[in-house]
Amino acid sequence: MLKFNSLIELLRTFPNEESCIIYLEKLRWKNGKVKSPFDKKSQVYHLGNHRYMCKNTQKIFNVKNGTLFHGTKLPLRKWFVAIWLLISHRKGISSLQLSKDLKITQKTAWYMLQKIRTYLICRNQGILSGEVECDETFVGGKNKNRHWDKKVKNARGRSFIDKTPVFGMLQRNGNIICRVVKNTSQNEITPHILKFVDRNYTVLYTDEWQGYNAAKKLYHHYSIDHGKGQYVDGRIYTNTIEGFWSIFKRGIIGIYHHLSRKHLQLYANEFAFRYNTRKMSAYSRFRLLLRNIDYVITYQEIIV
Repeated sequence: MLKFNSLIELLRTFPNEESCIIYLEKLRWKNGKVKSPFDKKSQVYHLGNHRYMCKNTQKIFNVKNGTLFHGTKLPLRKWFVAIWLLISHRKGISSLQLSKDLKITQKTAWYMLQKIRTYLICRNQGILSGEVECDETFVGGKNKNRHWDKKVKNARGRSFIDKTPVFGMLQRNGNIICRVVKNTSQNEITPHILKFVDRNYTVLYTDEWQGYNAAKKLYHHYSIDHGKGQYVDGRIYTNTIEGFWSIFKRGIIGIYHHLSRKHLQLYANEFAFRYNTRKMSAYSRFRLLLRNIDYVITYQEIIV
């Protein structure tokens, strides 16, 4: 399993489709033990040319079946490059730029990126503990910057009319988990905190927003009052997660320009994945994703 830490090294490692298939087989099927995606306990017959047959179901398959690449007509080499570009570029890559780089249509490039983002959820989950900062941000731009005929009435502060809230939980020196939420009320926020933040070994830091009132009773909690111009009081602050929001917003403004509510969670997956793998090499990050693609996402599931 050769290591590669740049795009040029990746292209040298995978000069053709067969090299990509061999790499994926070694990654998915350790010690050469092929498993059927239709029945994992079934015996498998090798038919040659990287094709296999499940004995119990009599179905023919290859290494792409039951994965991110299930049913694709594009070469794996193009998929590998798309994955590399998306998870390696600090602020991502647009579908228009990817379409030019891979010589495919923009529609195809968009689908590839959306599908990859779906699998990036693998590093946007888990349990956080220790010192955890919670905060929310709003995606949708400022009303004052809109053209006069696109301004939204009564859209001020924490308004959800023209913006979509994203709630984040960040463990200091650790990972972040972020979810698109309907609003920032305590009824919406508290279940996410309970799901992803350990109650026994955590000190929770938030701002003064009343949506954290329920969490205050459940966790060892401290808050900082931004409304009074207070941002740091010893170890009480939310600056770490606000730094993540800054990267997230810069990526939206500089690369993607506009995100719909429907697909915003996928972009949150993308930025969380890059942040949570920031200490990994590019090669390790690439392998990590390919180890977490063993289920099928259809086009209809992405566009719904």
